[in-house]
Amino acid sequence: MRPPLFLLSFFKKKLYTIGCRSDVHIEMQTISRMKPKKAQSNGSGFGPVDNLEKYLQPDWWRRVFNATYLKTDADVVEDRQITEAEVLLFSDVLELKPEDKVLDLACGQGRHLIEWARQGQMDLNGIDRSRFLIQRARSTSKQEGLSITFKEGDVRKLPYPTDTFDVVTILGNSFGYFESSQDDEKILREVFRVLKPNGRFLMDVSDGSYLKEHFVPRSWEWIDQKHFVCRERSLAADGNRLISREVVTHSEKGVIVDQFYAERLYTHEELEEMLRVNGFRHIQRPAEIGPSSQCNQDLGMMERRIVLTARVLKEWTPRKVGKEVKNVVVVMGDPNLRDVIKPDAKFDSDDHYTIEQLRMALSELDDYRFQYLSDHGSLIQDLQKLRSRPDLVLNLCDEGFNNEALKELHVPALLEMLNLPYTGSNPQSLAYCYDKSLVRGIAAEMGIQVASAMFIKPDDNLYELNLNFPVIAKPNFGDSSFGITARSVANNIEELDEAIVRIRKQFGYDKPLLVEEFLPGAEISVGVIGNTPGSFNILPLIEEDYSDLPEGLPRICGYEAKWLTGSPYFENLKSIRATVDQNTANLMVSDSLKLFERLNCRDYCRFDWRLDINGIPRILEVNPNPIWCWDGHMAKMAAFDGMSYAGMLQAIIEAAEHRVEQAGDFGFQN
Repeated sequence: MRPPLFLLSFFKKKLYTIGCRSDVHIEMQTISRMKPKKAQSNGSGFGPVDNLEKYLQPDWWRRVFNATYLKTDADVVEDRQITEAEVLLFSDVLELKPEDKVLDLACGQGRHLIEWARQGQMDLNGIDRSRFLIQRARSTSKQEGLSITFKEGDVRKLPYPTDTFDVVTILGNSFGYFESSQDDEKILREVFRVLKPNGRFLMDVSDGSYLKEHFVPRSWEWIDQKHFVCRERSLAADGNRLISREVVTHSEKGVIVDQFYAERLYTHEELEEMLRVNGFRHIQRPAEIGPSSQCNQDLGMMERRIVLTARVLKEWTPRKVGKEVKNVVVVMGDPNLRDVIKPDAKFDSDDHYTIEQLRMALSELDDYRFQYLSDHGSLIQDLQKLRSRPDLVLNLCDEGFNNEALKELHVPALLEMLNLPYTGSNPQSLAYCYDKSLVRGIAAEMGIQVASAMFIKPDDNLYELNLNFPVIAKPNFGDSSFGITARSVANNIEELDEAIVRIRKQFGYDKPLLVEEFLPGAEISVGVIGNTPGSFNILPLIEEDYSDLPEGLPRICGYEAKWLTGSPYFENLKSIRATVDQNTANLMVSDSLKLFERLNCRDYCRFDWRLDINGIPRILEVNPNPIWCWDGHMAKMAAFDGMSYAGMLQAIIEAAEHRVEQAGDFGFQN
């Protein structure tokens, strides 16, 4: 058991010492050990490097915070007693009250927020760029039953309204990662914006003056029984950043990580001036934090840390009198028109029930007033004749204009011509993603794995098949699993010919077909709510569970599972939390976000993957504006995240609102 944290007061200035492992002593200035977060350059190793700065990527911080980071820094970032001591220090300096609304920027795995929540601080919020650490934070807080809101996002463009928080913190030296100091100033301006009048701000940052003179050029240490880490450091050419290299080696596997990262070395005078220039007042330096133990380990960037506090002196941003209710127009498919996707080509009782569930869920959102438009015969005129301009159009017309799937992109095109801001992806993105072959080509160009496939044109009656059986035939254009049934899976050339003829005849499909190798592994969906750049909410991954499906039926989630009540697929298929290993899940999420940005998706999207025989994930489809219904895949993923159906719809609306607000116009371009 470690000795307790000692506190002492010296005149009016409070001074602290934080212990590590088994040694604690009282110092006149407080010091604790903590290393900075690190970016990663993957590979088996670069060998000798004569200039660290040449290997540093400008956006090294995008790929940094992962399991390796937690392992190399576990002696600090996973040490609860150190966290308790820091939280006690910061709470005392900030004079925190239980009713304070707190935001921790670059919160990592949420260790400070989680400790505050354990102590009864209730309105806690954190944001961080690392998806891995945010997921870790959410998982930990849920396990302990703590109420904390974690978001993934860019701290230079915060997804929060003006005048929201009583307190904002930047802890654990999470400042100075960007290549330009102008980016650091953007952070401070955002902090100023989201703080309430007289709000408090606390920074916990490395002492740049000290580190320039005392950094350790080389070190190495064991981090557990199998792993050891070697570090090299040097000043950048401009003398204002400390460049670090970290090589993590496994005693049996060899080098597993060789990564480079950097930190801008601010002096306390420079930080105080930055705060002053960006509007902060009452700037103080109440404490320093640094090592107080004899752990005999590399103290890294945190040889010394300084704590700065400041206040925001400003007036409240003018607000409208009374509660502001936003007007949202909901555009949907036309229930009175033919829809070839549906089994009887028309809206049935289940469809009307789905619409009723939507209306009930949206009625729970008190900050919005909804108006519904579904008559496509008068849709253009109805939008033009709106009495007052809507704040937003909730585009749920995934059936397409006049319920024609090829015209799904016509609806956002119409909204753009009318200068109406709307949710979801733009016409170009919908056109891209409607073409499965095009998405495959883009993914392959980006180095994202796809299944082997061949393209069959409408007039092709003869073709050379270069794929191994089994294969699956599917329409190249379309969604909602249109044309994909159990008989689309073929084990020989005769079955494939029958599948192609059936799709063309039964579904009246006269456009190109795609024949893909049939992948035997798990079928997994990744759901994203948010935008690029900005705040992403990665919903829990789900997997199709085929365990109750009768033997002999292909393991697919096709047309029967979604539309044919009473079919074995409709009755026996269910979605469960994905059971894949974390590395595979991280790869699918990472590649999904790359496609999200490359294909210009917006606000929300679903990515469908399947594992091959070796467990390698391969992208099947990208679904911008995915099915929004109460029992759809997005709603299922949201439910696993503790989010209600109404909450999911609200998250989509808020993502669009934030995008439009940040764009400064209608947000038609990403």
